[in-house]
Amino acid sequence: MTEKDLLKEAIEARNQAYVPYSNFPVGAAAVNGDNEIFSGCNIENASYGLTNCAERTAVFKAVSQGNQDLKTIAVVADTDGPVSPCGACRQVLSEFFPSTGKVILGNLKGDIQVTTVAELLPGAFQAEDFHDGQNV
Repeated sequence: MTEKDLLKEAIEARNQAYVPYSNFPVGAAAVNGDNEIFSGCNIENASYGLTNCAERTAVFKAVSQGNQDLKTIAVVADTDGPVSPCGACRQVLSEFFPSTGKVILGNLKGDIQVTTVAELLPGAFQAEDFHDGQNV
């Protein structure tokens, strides 16, 4: 699967976004080691704190279906430059992707930035940071 193919999946997921408050739809598509795709969109709530971003929707969908070996994710929104994940999404990506996991950031104009999970969140809090190391 090419970067453009995965971005296309993210754009399709973006069409399902529920964004009555921000009118800012975002789509994401994650791929696991078997090249299965898990897409997601942002889902807002009148109580803004309950809103879920597209990246986390895609990751949680994959995990809820028994897939934790994610390797690449693409994220798309209608922004001037490639869209940037929020801090909460960066932390979630660091939990379910390897530090070298590819993150493809895009926009509707076709601009693309490819980075890694470690580059997005250096020094991420990890399961190994727990004192007893048994919370994994």
